[in-house]
Amino acid sequence: MVLFKKKRDVLLKKIKWCLGCGNYSILYQLSKVLEDLKEKKERTIIVSGIGCSSRLPYFIKLNSIHSIHGRAFSIATGIILSNPKLNVWVITGDGDSFSIGLNHLLHTIRRNINIKILIVNNGVYALTKGQYSKTYYNSNNNNSFNIISLMLSAGATFIARTLDSNPIHIRKILKKANNHKGTSCIEIIQNCPIFNNIKDKINNILYLKNKYPLVYSKKKGIILIKNIPKIINYKNNKNIWIHNETDIYKSYILSNFFYINKNLPIPFGIFFRVKSKNKNKIKYKKQHQKLSCIFHKNFII
Repeated sequence: MVLFKKKRDVLLKKIKWCLGCGNYSILYQLSKVLEDLKEKKERTIIVSGIGCSSRLPYFIKLNSIHSIHGRAFSIATGIILSNPKLNVWVITGDGDSFSIGLNHLLHTIRRNINIKILIVNNGVYALTKGQYSKTYYNSNNNNSFNIISLMLSAGATFIARTLDSNPIHIRKILKKANNHKGTSCIEIIQNCPIFNNIKDKINNILYLKNKYPLVYSKKKGIILIKNIPKIINYKNNKNIWIHNETDIYKSYILSNFFYINKNLPIPFGIFFRVKSKNKNKIKYKKQHQKLSCIFHKNFII
């Protein structure tokens, strides 16, 4: 058995992404995680779809499949079912996974097979020269897919969001996703310097930490009033929202921060995860049954 080594197994000279592309960071952090986890090369497989991010398998020495448009999830499903001992990673873009591949993504999540799905989201079809994708969001357009909310509705047992420009955060999320038993879904907000430069747009960030208060910008915090999040001055406030990764109700609210109030920060971290599949299975189903009647009273998901 041969262990994965970043310096040896990442083919830097072959990379053909644009200068400044966030995919460089994602490739580097994924390879760093595989090395830290002492993954065996023969046991690790990467499956990709179509798009800029899906070219990643060409630049890393691992067993991999560059599949057809939107079908990476189905191929990964077949691989893990044929050999459950494999460590299967799927890397896909927002155009690949939330357009032609959407039904395959949702059913993969529903089945909760043991794979890791990295959804690289830059809001554009960069490989086909920059048309807006189904996840593109700005203050004047609310007709985009809400990725986190959609995957929660599909029954995700681990769902998180991270950022290409925060390498430490990416590695933490990927390691926790690797330890999860079931389908892990990670949205990676990625900068496309050519068609959708988001570096200056994302500056109001809230990092989620389990059992810690929702605070950001050192002075601001979040409280809930009748299921509606409000921004308050954090100092000496006892009603501050404490994040709980196992609370699916509040995870839905967090996933809708963009749509409730545009002044709310963008949450990054683990939104929701099921700790023990057996213990939480019945409770988890009951929670989903109640969600629609609770949230539609206050806002549209």
